[in-house]
Amino acid sequence: MVLQVYPVLCRAGYMDNYSYILTESKSNLTAVLDPSETEPIVAALQHLKVTPTYIFNTHHHFDHTDSNRDLKKLYGAKVVANKNDSPRIPGFDIGVEPGKTFDFGQTKAHIIDVSAHTQGHILWYFPQDKIVFTGDTLFNLCIGGLFEGTTTEMFAALQKIRQLPEDVLFYPGHEYTLPSANFALNNASDSKEVMAYIQRAKERLQQHLPVAPIALGIEKKCNPYLRADTLENFTKLFR
Repeated sequence: MVLQVYPVLCRAGYMDNYSYILTESKSNLTAVLDPSETEPIVAALQHLKVTPTYIFNTHHHFDHTDSNRDLKKLYGAKVVANKNDSPRIPGFDIGVEPGKTFDFGQTKAHIIDVSAHTQGHILWYFPQDKIVFTGDTLFNLCIGGLFEGTTTEMFAALQKIRQLPEDVLFYPGHEYTLPSANFALNNASDSKEVMAYIQRAKERLQQHLPVAPIALGIEKKCNPYLRADTLENFTKLFR
């Protein structure tokens, strides 16, 4: 494992975005994923004493790309995003393709298309490091809204996440755990497991720590949208 991940809370109390600083220890490369707000990201980079070579985007929404151009100007970093969505990505430089990979030093990101929240939304999955960045597709105990896609597309996107190994840790694009708690409890197959999840989340947040990362094996059991095994059952959750 060569990838280190540092969450950066952005737009705190408003949208509660998470941007992430990724450092690849063997090659000393750094990337910022979904830079939402310049000031806290720059402060975190200075604290870590690293300079980003890349900016990775999961999708085009402003609260995931607003600092693309600022970080390019400050550090000369290259913006890497789905080439199929390049016209909507600020400062776009390098295109990646779903089904292919992107080399990040000694590790490798697998690019997975999860078009639903938006068309062209991608996951950044690092199998060697057992880490996946889900943007606005999967959150703790919930999922992203259907801005440009359908329930059928979102169900298909979540099946791709369900197929990833149980021990993969996922990092979402927002902190939405507690607002989703009651819905998860009301749709739980094992309320004790969900209650334990929520209690852990409360303890983390009280310490000003992010709830993520969570192993997908746990999320698959507690997140009602991931537990839905058929499109019919998935669709019922929207009623």
